[in-house]
Amino acid sequence: MIDYLSVETIAVTVMGYPMSWIELVGTTCYLASVVLIAKRQMATWPVGIVAVILYAALFWQIRLYSDALEQAYYLGASVYGWWHWTRMRGDRDQPVPVGYASRASIVRTGVLTAVASVVLGAPMTRGHAWLPTPFPAPAAHPGVDAATTVASLVAMWLTARRRVESWVYWIAIDVVGVWLYHVKGVRFVALLYVVLLALAVWGLVGWHRCRHRGRRAASRSA
Repeated sequence: MIDYLSVETIAVTVMGYPMSWIELVGTTCYLASVVLIAKRQMATWPVGIVAVILYAALFWQIRLYSDALEQAYYLGASVYGWWHWTRMRGDRDQPVPVGYASRASIVRTGVLTAVASVVLGAPMTRGHAWLPTPFPAPAAHPGVDAATTVASLVAMWLTARRRVESWVYWIAIDVVGVWLYHVKGVRFVALLYVVLLALAVWGLVGWHRCRHRGRRAASRSA
């Protein structure tokens, strides 16, 4: 079973690209969880947890350390999101309601994202020198990796809180992700990010429309 968690254990070769089992299964689960998020379905959380565990092992092996470490946060956020969505859903047969953050909250979140990206990126450039045992080689693209990591943490929190603005973050992350994972040679993950970009646009439109339908319904009942 342990062998299947190695990037060296190949599941299938697609157009000359050897795809590992961990990449194939992790990517499939991740894609499914995003589709479920866009549709505001509760099943997104357990499916996403499986993807988080597999991606943590994958990213560590290809030296994207910031991405690997952020999976621990994703695990906690997924558990919280699962609980929060369950608590906020009124009719169990209906998707969860969504809403917007305040303008002041959006500004604070943007500033926090920028500052935290710089704070994380700086030590990641020297992690292999300070802690050579857990980080045996220099981090790949530490600045970009750190920025997308921080943005992903923020986006995940906003998603768990059911904020429409979360999709704006995911769109930006996916654009960068297409480039980053292509450069790292994880082509199936890069292709996934192309699909995720399309899904993020779909999710933004869907959540935006859902919120406006909710407002119109509330105003009619007032």
